[in-house]
Amino acid sequence: MSLKRRLLAYLFFIHGIFLVLAFSFYLSQPLLIICVELGLACSLALGIYLLNKVLQPLDFAQQFHDLLQDENYASRIKGDSNKEINELVVLFNRMLEALYKERLELGEQRGFLDRLLEATPTAVIVFDFDDKISLMNTSAQNLLDVTETAGLNLQQLILKNKIISSTELLQQLQQLLPGDSAVYGDTEGRRYRCQRNQFTDRGFKRDFVLIDEITAELASSEKATYEKLIRVLAHEVNNTVAATGSVLESLLFYRGQLQTEDSHDFVTAIAAVRKRNGNLGEFIERFTRVVKMPEPELKPHDLAAMLDGIVYLYRQQCNELGITFKWLMREEIPLQMLDGHLMEQALLNIVKNAIEAVETSIKPGLQKTGYVNLELRRDADTQAIMLSVRDSANLLSEVPHGQLFTPFFTTKKGGQGIGLMFVREVLNRHGYSHKLMTNGQGETSFDILIDG
Repeated sequence: MSLKRRLLAYLFFIHGIFLVLAFSFYLSQPLLIICVELGLACSLALGIYLLNKVLQPLDFAQQFHDLLQDENYASRIKGDSNKEINELVVLFNRMLEALYKERLELGEQRGFLDRLLEATPTAVIVFDFDDKISLMNTSAQNLLDVTETAGLNLQQLILKNKIISSTELLQQLQQLLPGDSAVYGDTEGRRYRCQRNQFTDRGFKRDFVLIDEITAELASSEKATYEKLIRVLAHEVNNTVAATGSVLESLLFYRGQLQTEDSHDFVTAIAAVRKRNGNLGEFIERFTRVVKMPEPELKPHDLAAMLDGIVYLYRQQCNELGITFKWLMREEIPLQMLDGHLMEQALLNIVKNAIEAVETSIKPGLQKTGYVNLELRRDADTQAIMLSVRDSANLLSEVPHGQLFTPFFTTKKGGQGIGLMFVREVLNRHGYSHKLMTNGQGETSFDILIDG
């Protein structure tokens, strides 16, 4: 029972007692009883009136409570003629108006933040107090190829994800500590700058991760750096090689002036220096070939026929090494617009690297035989053309993916790291995406994706 009803019951009870007592004198003093009854009626009416006035602030407080509970900040409470009550109503309405404006501003800010997160190319992942994902924008979902992430932590997302490149990136993100920043790479040669920081929510710390793809930025910076370096080296080395070659040629004119027993050693020494001089020139030429690569001249070419020529070229060498080199799948595809010379050189590099990797794994006795398989097929869903060169060497399992396409990085003994630089440059200029990775089945696969 409410306070108002209890007070009303009390008024009626007290006045009821006086009314019963007044009736006991009705026969002896009827006029007095009538006056007493009128007085009791007036007293009861006055008590009810005063009770309503006294309890009126509680009624307004109840209305305010209901509006707050329903979060209905747009409504207002009507004023009253009573000065004290009206001051209270004005205060309540002012508070409701402030809450309404604050909610409106917060809603606008939240709406702007949501639209900003959806529009930004930066991948954003926000965690709750239990380190579980509470928000992942569209860029992050596309990057990691996931949709349902609410309530999962990174470890659970890793177990749920089936895509190798995304899983490896998630594993690297899991190692980031608040305040850390790092650059990671994936199997397709893309680079990401990842940062993990914190913000305060209701007095507690929450983590968030920002992921920016910086592939083009780094590639441009790296390219400018190694182009400048190679040009300087080529200039100095070529000048030296030319001058040295000219001097060596001149020295050969003096062999007739030497004794017979000394002439042979002299000519042999000069020939050895000339050969080494020529090798140095060829070494620099391989570097400058990447820098001076011309723009692709796109013409229709049969990609399968181009690969057939490469298979024919290396078939005998592979047979002598005990390596099986064959087509595993060869679908008919239309002619592709590409630069035949550049693409053939890139494919030769890819196949040669695969054969050398298998040869390396056979020689130490890691495996008795090996193979290099080619696949050319069209994806049934996307209609994109996929070219794969797979080998059985599996030598990249211990190599971080972020290093594979960096300038001058190589896993071959005595290599200069030019091959993959050249291949990446050719494929990028043709607009073909690519990735080099182990497929988890003891194979290394170089995949080239050509939009259909």
